[in-house]
Amino acid sequence: MKLYHKLSQISFLKKSYAFKFLFVAFIGIHIPLIGILFFVLFFEHKISSASILVFSLIMTLLATAVTLLVLNRLIKPIATASKALDDYRSSRKLSALPTGYTDEAGLLLCNIQESIDEAENFINEKQDLIYMLSHDLKNFAGNPQGLAKLIISENPSESIKNLAELICESTDLQFRYIENFIKLLKEQDEIAKVNHEVKKISFSTIIPFINEQVEQRLFDKNIKLDLAVECAEAKLKIDEGLLVQVLVNLISNAVKFSYFDSEIKVRIFSQNSKLIFTVKDSGIGFDKNQIEELFKKFTKMSRLGTASEGSTGIGLYLCKKIIERNNGRLTASSEGKNKGAEFKIEFDV
Repeated sequence: MKLYHKLSQISFLKKSYAFKFLFVAFIGIHIPLIGILFFVLFFEHKISSASILVFSLIMTLLATAVTLLVLNRLIKPIATASKALDDYRSSRKLSALPTGYTDEAGLLLCNIQESIDEAENFINEKQDLIYMLSHDLKNFAGNPQGLAKLIISENPSESIKNLAELICESTDLQFRYIENFIKLLKEQDEIAKVNHEVKKISFSTIIPFINEQVEQRLFDKNIKLDLAVECAEAKLKIDEGLLVQVLVNLISNAVKFSYFDSEIKVRIFSQNSKLIFTVKDSGIGFDKNQIEELFKKFTKMSRLGTASEGSTGIGLYLCKKIIERNNGRLTASSEGKNKGAEFKIEFDV
């Protein structure tokens, strides 16, 4: 790469990889001629034809060897780009190719580096979405288990009780499978492509889907959901399904850490050229110094809910990743323990 870099500093060679090759070849071709001229002009004794012929052959062979060596070094950018691509494809080894050159080889280096970076981002985002799916599968599996436990608590007949216990055992197996699945995915490749086209989202359309997914959790703890929609629609880059999933996760998180017979307030409104979603509860809250820990993957801050609900520690992490990937911001605030919490999503509109 040193030779390529030096040649790229020459103004008339800077923007053409082909000219670099032609320049080296031109110099290489003229080395024998220059050598013969010096030999004839400065050799003091009479020169025979045979001597000139032998000297010409030697100079030609030498010039050819040097030219081939230099040309071999000049193709280093192509070899480096090829190796970087092979390393990434075979072992996901990330490269740091130079991207400041403007000739054909420089553009190749730049394009390969950008492609590797985009592929890595694609893999990471796909992994995040699989975590999200696994997280939600666990929540869905918890609904029939909650109903089965409710049936058992009502002292049903023995046959009904046995069936309810089978449901509990089955959902426990599902929980273990999902947990193992998440662990397996932790080090594997993934992501989801995000379409950054602006789309109109009607909130009256998505509200029923949100209510449907959180209804059972709210019922289990007798929690009221106060949903205030002060903005009918908005143009956003985020996919409608992903937005619903994030809001469902935030509401589910609020339910988990809220006390029985309490209230969760969800508000959708616009303010100062921003579209804002807030999810506020009056539950167990958290200390201000714990905010950063909340959004970490597999956070150590994972806690049991007020009804001993478990946690995978990845729900808020995935919500934040999805929102930020779609040019938004997700923040959390709390006045302290047992003083509730508020999660806020902001999009510039």
